Amino acid sequence: MNEENNELLAALDAAAEINVGDIVKGEVLAFDDQRQAIVGIQGTGVEGVIPGREYSNNPDADMTAELKIGDVLDLVVTRKIGSDKEGGSYLLSKKRLEVRKAWENLEKDHKPGDILEVPVIQVVRGGLVVDAGVRGFIPASMIENRFVSDLNQYKGQTVRAEIVEIDPADNRLILSRRAVLSAEHSAAIEKVFGQISVNDVVEGKVARMTDFGAFIDLGGVDGLVHVSEISYDRVSKPSDVLSVGETVKVKVLAMDAEKQRISLSIKQTQPGPWEKIAQDAPEGSVLEGTVKRLTDFGAFVEVAAGVEGLVHISQISHNHIDAPSDVLKSGESVKVKVLSVDPAAQRLSLSIKALEERPAAQKAEKSEDKSSASSSDIKNYSSDDDEGFTIGDILGDLNK
Repeated sequence: MNEENNELLAALDAAAEINVGDIVKGEVLAFDDQRQAIVGIQGTGVEGVIPGREYSNNPDADMTAELKIGDVLDLVVTRKIGSDKEGGSYLLSKKRLEVRKAWENLEKDHKPGDILEVPVIQVVRGGLVVDAGVRGFIPASMIENRFVSDLNQYKGQTVRAEIVEIDPADNRLILSRRAVLSAEHSAAIEKVFGQISVNDVVEGKVARMTDFGAFIDLGGVDGLVHVSEISYDRVSKPSDVLSVGETVKVKVLAMDAEKQRISLSIKQTQPGPWEKIAQDAPEGSVLEGTVKRLTDFGAFVEVAAGVEGLVHISQISHNHIDAPSDVLKSGESVKVKVLSVDPAAQRLSLSIKALEERPAAQKAEKSEDKSSASSSDIKNYSSDDDEGFTIGDILGDLNK
């Protein structure tokens, strides 16, 4: 009995020597129903409790999964619980001790302007919470060089950020990722503009898309492929033919180092639609096409992706018409005969009436004309089959 009393008195004496703020070693003995760790404070015979919130800076950390019975931890005493008569117990914290040591290391080893690699552990209103050994904060305005609508994409990522403010007394650590990105972007600009030139063909990844085009990452620098330069086919939206992360070949159309702008083309890295047109649409061939545009002087018919030919008004019908829109409409499918093809000039002359039988009355008139024609008439005859269109025709129609 005296031995037990002596042990109890020794434990009480040891407990009396434990003060709030002391650093102790605790051995994990068990986990209670509230998922708290029960530990024995070594050298005292006294137990303590580590609440879940006092285990780690990471709110998702689970000490019941990370710790096992018998593990020994360095802990700080935060307060006493229970009565002295019962021997008392203590609330302990692993997190606060780690934070204390981290602040000491931060203050000793770092200053504003230094770069840290930190994991994002929480997304809160107004920014990101990161673990730098201590709880750090990146305001939303300092995350990117542009507005970001969804911050959740950063949770779990490790980011590089610059120290803006460090104040251990107030437990205040403010970081900026934007400052790091700006520095990296400047370095990337210098590198990319030094490596590529206009007319070069390079590879890049689709970084993001808008209604007017796709931004291609060339290595930390984005170039723009306007929607008109994505494909020889008509593209309504870049997302119809491209996807974020896709690797594409692009041709450099223009570069402006001062404005940090690069204009790119995807379609100009691919065979042009006119390169095979002489083979695919030789003179005399019959094709099916779609009426794309109607003008006063004729109809433009698309016979292949990116290839339009002109059906002059005189080649639409054997009958006289005042305007192409009298007999044709945009989007209509028609059969056409190729009258002439000039790939170099990107010129294709087509005829609809050449595939239709001439009316009987016109046949008779033509026969009569032939029988009465003089040799000079025949010599000076110019077919009414107009085989093309002039720049004047087009400009005249556009300026009406």
